[in-house]
Amino acid sequence: MDYVFPPQSQYRLAQITDCHLMPTADEFYQQIQPAKYLQAIVEQLCQEQPDGVILSGDLVQNASAASYQLLADIFAPLTCPVFCLPGNHDDLQQLEMLSHIAPFQAATSLRLASWQLLLLNTKGPTPSGVFGLEQQHWLQQQLQLSTKQFIQHSAENSAAKAVWLFCHHHPRPLGCSIDIHGQLDADILWQHILADSRIQGIAHGHSHYAYSARFAKVNIVGCPASSVQFLATPEWQTIDQGPQWCDWIFNADQTVQWQFRSLDRNN
Repeated sequence: MDYVFPPQSQYRLAQITDCHLMPTADEFYQQIQPAKYLQAIVEQLCQEQPDGVILSGDLVQNASAASYQLLADIFAPLTCPVFCLPGNHDDLQQLEMLSHIAPFQAATSLRLASWQLLLLNTKGPTPSGVFGLEQQHWLQQQLQLSTKQFIQHSAENSAAKAVWLFCHHHPRPLGCSIDIHGQLDADILWQHILADSRIQGIAHGHSHYAYSARFAKVNIVGCPASSVQFLATPEWQTIDQGPQWCDWIFNADQTVQWQFRSLDRNN
């Protein structure tokens, strides 16, 4: 399903990931209250009014209906569309029901002028990521469709001239503890990415820390968690650095910028 944004020269989106909400707002995850942190980010976004929000997985900790209802309540004040992709902690049926509650949307293909943003589902039966046949076919279909549209309507701003992917799991090893639950089909994923020169980058969650890198001229951006961060160490360690997320600017001239954001955890 496509969501087409109205034509403009620049689009600002916020990426939020790894919220790990509990069933109630006062419950703790890794010694912090994740609902409090997420609420602070949403309050900030209500002031800044982005064009949209992408939630890149692990929105809740235990996949309970109460946790997703809390998520819906926290995002209810936003007037911009909110798009979700699943993480290993998420429940697909609960996410589907959530997509029918404003401001959430069910779209996994976003059109922003000359940009197309594609939201991949890398959830598998284990905490590790998978890029199965269904998602492979879907990505290939989306890229082929936008290529045909570009050829047929190359003068139109709605043609996809640049592509960015979002997913939950990190697509390349990071050399730290989270690699035990990395992307199992990374080689196949990269075959698809490198086969289309319009794909400028891929952004993800799961790693719980902010970084950017390049592989084969493709940008990789790890979004920090709205809850706690993971240290980039061989042993799994968490650290409370306050609510964090990533801001994105997608320009109609096919350029892109991103900025990691944080709020004071004591406010």
